[in-house]
Amino acid sequence: MWLPHQPASSTPIQIIAKTASFASPPTPAMAQPAAPAAPPMSSPESATAIATESSPEDALSGESLKDFISSLPSREGWAQPLIRYKGYWFKPGILEGVLHASRAFAPRAADIVLATQPKCGTTWLKALAFTIVNRSRHSLGAHHPLLTHHSQHLVPFIEIPGAAGGHVDLGALPSPRLLATHMPMSLLRPETRSLGCRVVYLCRDPKDTLVSRLHFENKLVAWGGGACLSIDDAFDMFCEGFSPYGPFWDHCLEYWEESVARSDTVLFLKYEEIKSDQMQVVRRLARFLGVPLTEEEERSGVAEEVARMCSFETLTGLEVNQVGGVSHGNKVHVDNSVFYRKGEVGDWANHMSREMGEKLDRIIQQKLQGSGLVF
Repeated sequence: MWLPHQPASSTPIQIIAKTASFASPPTPAMAQPAAPAAPPMSSPESATAIATESSPEDALSGESLKDFISSLPSREGWAQPLIRYKGYWFKPGILEGVLHASRAFAPRAADIVLATQPKCGTTWLKALAFTIVNRSRHSLGAHHPLLTHHSQHLVPFIEIPGAAGGHVDLGALPSPRLLATHMPMSLLRPETRSLGCRVVYLCRDPKDTLVSRLHFENKLVAWGGGACLSIDDAFDMFCEGFSPYGPFWDHCLEYWEESVARSDTVLFLKYEEIKSDQMQVVRRLARFLGVPLTEEEERSGVAEEVARMCSFETLTGLEVNQVGGVSHGNKVHVDNSVFYRKGEVGDWANHMSREMGEKLDRIIQQKLQGSGLVF
């Protein structure tokens, strides 16, 4: 039998209704994971080593912060220009949020952080984690918040203006907090590691990631009245490591190495694992997050019910995921429906040539060589 847990941690971000409106989601209670022991810091040679000293830009704000961002290397190519900061590429509004988070966000030991690169299953992971950790409060029935609220609204981002810091005061949320990020491990606050925050990282085959990224970017371009990107141009940029939050391989490698060094606090998942056996992933997530399924829950089919409720087919069929939208950095409006496309494994073959796929495979293999991480 489940015991009552601490009150809520996740608060919805601003919903921009278009053809229908929905009630604001309840403030959910989260199951309290057992606090793991604080792990040791990694060596400076590690790809995920996080500096503890402050950067000069940490003290910047307002116009001085914008001036600092404008002084960084930038490049055109995607829907918006990207700016290079500490080895990664960011959209200007997103980088403001990253810099703000690096200065102002205060991790707590009980935090659960869902980390992904864009278009790697973020929305799906949010749905799974939210449902699993809140199942003692929200029964898996017709009134579950996931059925009436987009999962992007239920789990706030740490760094995205308008999707986290702009509309949700993360510091005011009670613990344990369920949060999301696209930031690489090296740009998270060092306390995320030293306090032993639980981190779940989800990655995806880079070829499918690229195709999904292209479709998403072209939606943004179309809303702005610009010309859509071709698969050839997107492919070339992606292979160079030039993509939002890229290079793809560096982002994956940081979290992979962290999961190898600290498997008790960092769980590394692949999108393809969820597609092939979602019920097993539900059980694995529940154990990692400190809320394992009980024997009675196993007998009553809770894993199956969570998997059904959070399946791609169920989520895409919900009205709430087809109407309305969310502000997403620099006040860009993104329709809720854009967060769901096909959700297929191997869809890249319908958009890229075999030669392109083989080339990207070779690049990824070279970049990840010796790490133990393979796609």
